[in-house]
Amino acid sequence: MPRFYFDVQEDGKVSSDQLGVECADLGAAECEAARGAADIARDRLQKGDVHEIVVGVRDEHGFLMSTTTVSLVVRRTVRALV
Repeated sequence: MPRFYFDVQEDGKVSSDQLGVECADLGAAECEAARGAADIARDRLQKGDVHEIVVGVRDEHGFLMSTTTVSLVVRRTVRALV
């Protein structure tokens, strides 16, 4: 099975994955990235530490294959600004 690497970016700070994980294919790696991003988001976004989590999936040659982004955006309505 191919090995994929999951680099996590939180508000501009990047943590590079040096170990990687074996996955059946890119689709399986993307599902793993989505689960990881959601897990991080559950913890970090609720605390207000960060506003965006990006997980980049690299292949065994170091090429970026896809990214998964989870973000929190709060928009106040005009009425709330009064």
